[in-house]
Amino acid sequence: MTPPDQAGIVVVGASLAGLRGAEALRRHGYDGRLTIVGDEAYLPYDRPPLSKHVLAGELTADATTLPQSPSLRAEWRLGQAAVALDRAARNLHLADGAVLPYDKLLIATGAQARPWPAGSGGTLSGVFTLRGRDDAARLRVALERRPRRVLIVGGGLIGCEAASCCRDLGVPVTLVDPNATPLARSLGTLIGGVIVECLRAAGVDFRPGTQVLGLEGDAEGRVTRARLRDGSTIEADLVIAALGATRATAWLAGAGLLADSSGLTCDGACRALASDGSADSAVYAAGDVARWPIPLYGGRLVSVEHWGNAVEQAAHAARNMLAAAHDQRPYDHLPAFWSSQFGINIKAVGLSEGADSLAVVHGSRASRRFLAVYGRQGRSIAAVSFDQARWLPAYADAIAAGCPFPPILDATDQIRIETLAPGFPPPRRSDEAHHG
Repeated sequence: MTPPDQAGIVVVGASLAGLRGAEALRRHGYDGRLTIVGDEAYLPYDRPPLSKHVLAGELTADATTLPQSPSLRAEWRLGQAAVALDRAARNLHLADGAVLPYDKLLIATGAQARPWPAGSGGTLSGVFTLRGRDDAARLRVALERRPRRVLIVGGGLIGCEAASCCRDLGVPVTLVDPNATPLARSLGTLIGGVIVECLRAAGVDFRPGTQVLGLEGDAEGRVTRARLRDGSTIEADLVIAALGATRATAWLAGAGLLADSSGLTCDGACRALASDGSADSAVYAAGDVARWPIPLYGGRLVSVEHWGNAVEQAAHAARNMLAAAHDQRPYDHLPAFWSSQFGINIKAVGLSEGADSLAVVHGSRASRRFLAVYGRQGRSIAAVSFDQARWLPAYADAIAAGCPFPPILDATDQIRIETLAPGFPPPRRSDEAHHG
């Protein structure tokens, strides 16, 4: 299948989603010109190992390059960011001044780490974020120099994984989080309390309910301490700002699309929506950057920063890009993520936001080996396992089917079911449409 327009298809974002979307285009029979644009100088690479194996020194950053299909036959434009999109002319503008025409466009630009504000110490040497290959490589070098203390600001997945890695390396760590527990907004404080136990057992100095107002440095411009809201300070010569991510959509300003730092809004078929709410049949999106209505959760808009979604949504968008207008199939996905930290494998399925109850259905929180299900208004909406994933696929199926809460009451290895309040913090406006 070759489109009549020789401009072909352009993929913006040499990411996991960008690569898998391009490969899916070839699998579905597209034989025309295929161009992949990336702002980094690297071929697409895998991000999960960066905060684990690369920081630990078990892998080098360049060993994370993703395998490619031999049938890809793509023209690569690496190290050149997209800076503007002219949808009327169907042109993509790059930082080097190049203009790429397109017949169809797949946007897979992902997300960017939220940096520490420059005005409160973000420009000091020794302050890091952890998102890309270069971030991980620089941070690994800094850890090899054996800092006296690492301060991690933010108790999400990246913050906890980085803390785990630092302790494995024998580096003193302080982790501060404004919530009562790590991962409070994605798992709730009840499950987050288990992670607190893991942190403290590993020797991490965990400071809940703590807000950092600014970072301070020495005469050479190196970070030396953090100043807290209560007036106290934490001495640290290396800081990791694990403050979450913003979607890479700034380059779409002026394109007439519904795009902001929370993502590029799409319809159910992964087509980008214009400012008037209409779908652009030539522009699709997939991966971290996409914000779409998820059928399983009432059609509310979500953006999901998970590996599996990047792969599945990219393949789905590619299929629809080649399909006729009357054959645009809706994307239906059950989000899932995993994390390895403090010797525990954490896996989760579904979206727990809005849960009003939680049932520990296998194992126990005291043993740190359990499976728990989240419920909302009597329906199962999510599940998480700590080293207890045997039954997780069955619960994933039950959640996708909209089963009652809790959905499985006769499992062979259930002893008792403990039902509790999940303990989510009050919602805050900046968290809207962000999960993970």
